[in-house]
Amino acid sequence: MNATALTQFLVEQPNCATEEGTWCARLWRLTSNEWLASQAGWLVAKPLKILLIVVIALAIRFLTRRLIDRLTNGDGKTPALLKPLRERTPGLGNLVSERRAQRAKTIGSVLKSVVTFMVYGLAFVLVLGELGVNLGPIIASAGVVGVALGFGAQNLVKDFLSGIFMMLEDQYGVGDVVDVGEASGTIEAVGLRVTTLRDINGTVWYVRNGEILRVGNSSQGFAVALVDLPVGYSADVAQVTEILKRVGHETVAEEPVASDVIAEPEVLGVEKVTPESITIRMTVKVRPGRQWAVQRALRARAMSELEAAGIAPPMGRLFPAAPPA
Repeated sequence: MNATALTQFLVEQPNCATEEGTWCARLWRLTSNEWLASQAGWLVAKPLKILLIVVIALAIRFLTRRLIDRLTNGDGKTPALLKPLRERTPGLGNLVSERRAQRAKTIGSVLKSVVTFMVYGLAFVLVLGELGVNLGPIIASAGVVGVALGFGAQNLVKDFLSGIFMMLEDQYGVGDVVDVGEASGTIEAVGLRVTTLRDINGTVWYVRNGEILRVGNSSQGFAVALVDLPVGYSADVAQVTEILKRVGHETVAEEPVASDVIAEPEVLGVEKVTPESITIRMTVKVRPGRQWAVQRALRARAMSELEAAGIAPPMGRLFPAAPPA
């Protein structure tokens, strides 16, 4: 190589080409193009770093979602995510109730959304950093916008957090009969922001989770079927008590009531005395949500037996005595 060619080579060669192991030096050796070598960082290094960031983010998201699926999928047993939490539906053995499965699925869905947002958000910030974007003003602006949204969306945040704690604490689930103050009925859907329930008239109520201050749940653990039977003031209380004991034992021993009863009925005795009537109370412990059906069955049979025995009703009219056998 003559002196002129050597001088031209030294002038055209970029400074970074003298650094061994750099992309600039590699491209210079491959192409002998000054522009390509000087832009090696933008053309090769940064795209590779960005690609690596995206691949790592996708891998972390995939592995985390798989882990969440394993924690929320019980395969017939209690999901691992719910084992530390209190179970409010005893007596299920190794079977997973619908409410427990729904809780695990809903909590898992929320965790997946949070993980996706965090992983993709961090990856997006790292990509911007690789592109040379000054993140200081962006982060400061995001903080101001976040504070503004926090003040403006307090109710939304309140509803969201209330929904999370309601699911974690298993306060109610789909199919439960609840009283939430402004509305009462059967839960049809439990969301992070709104709980949907349908009352006895068929009206659908949408209740914001943040507005629920207290919950009365008639479907957790067990329920009590309570039957109050008024009889005439002159009725023989001992006779009525014996009739109700017999009716209770016979009724709970027959289907379809038998499958709903979890304890023997109990006649508590006189509950209330007025000048017109005496009220005798009978209770029986039943499966959640089945108290009303059992009450109707017990009340219908008890009224029939009292009438057949000629027990005086509250209005003072004697039922006709049962004909001799």
